[in-house]
Amino acid sequence: MRREDLRLPPHAPGLRVGLFGGSFNPPHDGHRMASITALRRLQLDRVWWLVTPGNPLKNNNSLPPLADRLQQARELADHGRIHITGIEAKMRTRYTADTLRALMRRCPGVRFVWIMGSDNLANFHRWNEWRAIARMMPIAVIDRPGTTHVSVASPAANWMARWRLPENQGAALAVRTPPAWIFLHGRRSDLSSTKLRESADAVEVEGLQP
Repeated sequence: MRREDLRLPPHAPGLRVGLFGGSFNPPHDGHRMASITALRRLQLDRVWWLVTPGNPLKNNNSLPPLADRLQQARELADHGRIHITGIEAKMRTRYTADTLRALMRRCPGVRFVWIMGSDNLANFHRWNEWRAIARMMPIAVIDRPGTTHVSVASPAANWMARWRLPENQGAALAVRTPPAWIFLHGRRSDLSSTKLRESADAVEVEGLQP
């Protein structure tokens, strides 16, 4: 793994940075599309992909090495304002809440926004310290196919309902005092890491058949 993979991307007080976390197994154009949507609609300066060593809510036994996923993410993102980092491995944080606290300590004055897909909002109430995350920094939810309605009807969305911003106020999200969140509609990708892994497994099994 490259030494710079475990470093924080360049930052400075006042910079508006979207944080997009996940295992990126594998990264795909849906991740890139969501990041560009956030950059434009929220008027962010950067988006950081936080490629995690492993998701505590998932079985990580078959997870490819972090270095491989970081390299794939860099090749896929191919955007000057999308930065790829494996800083979680260096900070040794296990849960998102711990990662966000550590980043806020290390980057004082940076205006962070947590980015998630609507599929994650649907299960957000199962995350460790999810209410603390909502109180820690603004959240941008990017619409994903098949999860629009279930996500906005989820326990977490209901709890956060009073702090939801209208979609046309995206540019103000990064400077709002949390809790604050927004649901962004727009171009959507049907791609998902789960579907891509399943397709790859099916091809591999087919290739092994006599």
